[in-house]
Amino acid sequence: MKDADIKRISRLTAIITQMQSKRLLTASELADRFDVSVRTIYRDVKALEQAGIPINKEEGKGYSLMDGYRVPPIMFTENEASALITAEQILFKGSDTSLSREYQAAISKIKSVLQHLTKEKVTLLSDRIAISPAIFHDHQSNSLTMIQNALTSFNLLEITYRSNLKGELTQREIEPFALYFSLKESWLLIAFCRLRKDFRMFSLERIQKIKKLDSSFQPHKLTLAEYLEEKKKKFDTPDTLLS
Repeated sequence: MKDADIKRISRLTAIITQMQSKRLLTASELADRFDVSVRTIYRDVKALEQAGIPINKEEGKGYSLMDGYRVPPIMFTENEASALITAEQILFKGSDTSLSREYQAAISKIKSVLQHLTKEKVTLLSDRIAISPAIFHDHQSNSLTMIQNALTSFNLLEITYRSNLKGELTQREIEPFALYFSLKESWLLIAFCRLRKDFRMFSLERIQKIKKLDSSFQPHKLTLAEYLEEKKKKFDTPDTLLS
């Protein structure tokens, strides 16, 4: 499935969620919300209607779902909702802006289906969690979501990388293998580097440029546990970089 198709499916789902949480929505409001044209919203609404979603259109006012129609919600316990809200606060203070944006969109959908009392409690909890700025880095990355997509689709990545030791820039084609979080380096990408012809760990904060290529690669038989165990044997800690 192409990225454009995935984005559209995600947007269509989000439009239904928005219609469930608000009485009327105009095409302009939806276009601004999802950063697309009004014409695209018209096509999306038509596609939802063709899929059997009962949408009411009120001329000059906007769209709404037919009274009584609800998409069956995913039910969360209070503890499950609290766990998600806690993770939300950590991610918002984290070092990758792309992941924060995607998680915020997901949390908005989750909040829309919470029962009223649970919603009040998680809102209170959200206001009562603070994350120390001391454990996070000044520099942020914005490529984690792209890397996740490439990793699960087995797409090559082309990166320009700044070395930690000499600060030199090198251009690499890499095969994303796994992600590793370290308090020392924040998010690290474990990948097979075609330049070095071996697995390497890349700090996302030192990736200067990144591009997902159309080319794919064969999945590696090595497991993440095996890689980390071998790295620990060689370098004492899996946090030691060698890129």
